[in-house]
Amino acid sequence: MKKAIIETKKLTKIYQMGDVKVVALDDVDLTIKEGEFVAVMGPSGSGKSTLLNLLGCLDQPTSGKYILNEQDVSELDKTQLAIIRNKELGFVFQSYNLLAKTTAMENVAIPLHYDRTNEKTDEEINQVAVDVLKTVGLEDRVGHVPHELSGGQQQRVAIARALVNNPSLLLADEPTGNLDTKSGIEIMEIIKGLHESGHTIIMVTHEEEIAEFAERVIRFRDGKVETDKLNGKITKKEILHERV
Repeated sequence: MKKAIIETKKLTKIYQMGDVKVVALDDVDLTIKEGEFVAVMGPSGSGKSTLLNLLGCLDQPTSGKYILNEQDVSELDKTQLAIIRNKELGFVFQSYNLLAKTTAMENVAIPLHYDRTNEKTDEEINQVAVDVLKTVGLEDRVGHVPHELSGGQQQRVAIARALVNNPSLLLADEPTGNLDTKSGIEIMEIIKGLHESGHTIIMVTHEEEIAEFAERVIRFRDGKVETDKLNGKITKKEILHERV
């Protein structure tokens, strides 16, 4: 039986907007097991982005518990959360978030340089980065800076950077949002392949056809889980047909 990577218990996030309290996340109970690929969906203001920020240790809950890999991270301080983010989590963002004047290899290597427990030499770090870039099909672009890469290639670099520390959990926030249809499908095929090789993935998306790549879809509304269902199968051909 696969272990739970994520458990949330009455996870709540409240923002104070002047005199008004905004409940962004309201008593959310979730369990996500090792190796699952979960899409999180919902309208604007539903709580999906707040959930991703909490799961990514980018913010702290107002109340409730968040257990990541059997460790309660709900009340860790900023320094402790930063260590968790670097060791346990990989992030893929809609806007890629690459350093503009830094090569693909150097962008991918950044998490290794920030890992205080890493004892690799610079040469060894660069080789790890190149090896990960090969897994996303960019072995011939290691020396290119972002403006020399297409949007799809930049997102591949971002995926490689997310993977370089071998994280327990990959978090993707609208990973195809800035891409055309063809590039978006290529990125989703890579993410799907990562899932099939055993990675645990949580992806926020507003596109139904992108969510179809996941094996489970959780829909939020008004800060609560509205539905939590296993997904049906869909082929790349069907998705391309829907998006034309």
